[in-house]
Amino acid sequence: MTTPMNAAPFPPLPDAEAQCRALADLIRPTIAPDVALVGIFSGGAWIAERLVELLGLTDAAGMIDISFYRDDFAEKGLHPQVRPTRIPFDVNDRRLILVDDVLYTGRTTRAALNELFDYGRPAAIELAVLADRGCRELPIAPNYRVWSLELPRSTGLILSRNEEGALFWEMEHHA
Repeated sequence: MTTPMNAAPFPPLPDAEAQCRALADLIRPTIAPDVALVGIFSGGAWIAERLVELLGLTDAAGMIDISFYRDDFAEKGLHPQVRPTRIPFDVNDRRLILVDDVLYTGRTTRAALNELFDYGRPAAIELAVLADRGCRELPIAPNYRVWSLELPRSTGLILSRNEEGALFWEMEHHA
């Protein structure tokens, strides 16, 4: 957790592993044979992998990198850690659950939807997130969420993973 000297300390953050279990509990009643998960790199991909285990799904989670689909690509350039999108199943006529760690402005979700439709036409796409921090710029809302909070734009909420693979939250102030 990073805080500058003049900033108030961050409140205690929830247990991200417990949040993954809670998210699985929210999704479990809606699971059907045609459901598949697609995680957005990197935090959403980690959560999607965890959800596949917790929900006992047979298909591996798809992994999507939205770097080339961002509407600020020309402004920010290419992210240094671009990973290939891998979707190991046919998306056509399939119910997909798009998984991300933090829902903020909605622009990452919009970019992921654009890329998913390059792979076919799903029957439906739902959104599952651990944290919804508000400040939406697009009309996007999660179907499943564990944690709602409001943060100033100057505060970042980051899902990280330790060497053992355990997920945890960090916050940081931006100048």
